[in-house]
Amino acid sequence: MTRTASTASPPTPAAGTGPTGKQPTRHRARAGASWRDRPMRKLTPWLFLLAPLALLITFTYVPVGNMIYYSFTDWDGVSPTRNYVGTENYTEIFTRPELLRVFAVSFYYLAASAVQIVIALYFAAVLSFDLRFRNLFKGILFFPYLINGVAIGFVFLYFFQDGGTLDSVLSWFGVGTDHAWLGSPESANTSMAGVSVWRFTGLNFVLFLGAIQSIPGELYEAAQLDGAGRWKQFRHIIAPSIRPVLSLSVILAISGSLSVFEIPYIMTGGATETSTFVIQTVKYAFQFNKTGLASACAVVLLAIILLITWIQRRLVPDEKVDLV
Repeated sequence: MTRTASTASPPTPAAGTGPTGKQPTRHRARAGASWRDRPMRKLTPWLFLLAPLALLITFTYVPVGNMIYYSFTDWDGVSPTRNYVGTENYTEIFTRPELLRVFAVSFYYLAASAVQIVIALYFAAVLSFDLRFRNLFKGILFFPYLINGVAIGFVFLYFFQDGGTLDSVLSWFGVGTDHAWLGSPESANTSMAGVSVWRFTGLNFVLFLGAIQSIPGELYEAAQLDGAGRWKQFRHIIAPSIRPVLSLSVILAISGSLSVFEIPYIMTGGATETSTFVIQTVKYAFQFNKTGLASACAVVLLAIILLITWIQRRLVPDEKVDLV
């Protein structure tokens, strides 16, 4: 009698079971999700921000808070005692004409800021196109901004002095002058405002050039196909695209013209009515030992800059530019 082979197939595992017949565990599938929900993952971004926030608070907000506190005292900057005087320092600022008269000097630098914005915008628009030696001209325009402000002050101090570099250059062209460039308030302030144009044009130039180079090249190609020249490309493509950067440059120009310090302090020391508000503040703090009054001056300057910035942002708000 022959024995027949069994043709029965092996039993298939039940639905939902693994190849060994055991029920699979689901916690492995949830492992990634549960890790993402851990508190440590939510805390990680704050750990990265801990160091910069600590530096920001330590070196920015704490000194500002101390400055505001000192502005309500009569502290001389040396004595350990600080007597509270209320708003006496602020009253002195707004009742002494010589403290407010220094703001008139800022108008020279404000006009110089407008000139440097126009010059920087012109060169940024020209050098954004394909021109020969444009990288060389970019370096020449930006180089003055890299020089230390104290060094610039000393260089131009000899440049404008009697019989100095400027008088020598003018004599080559037959222009004889015995004019003291730093001798009168108008001439001195105009000369130093011209120095600020030479120094800070490169900063605005880089800001404008970066904004212009971020414009898609297809827009220029489409404009050229439509017959638009350089002026129309600037008017309808470049100018609307760089509006936020232009607004930033205006804010920097206003705040910079109110807080000028290095160039007039090195070249004249604030003499011949060239003293700015910051120079006057430094004199109160370190020459007359009136740190409380100097702190009040600094608070007033900060408030003026914030107010002007807020007004400028309200009058000329940033709008989303869509040229495509």
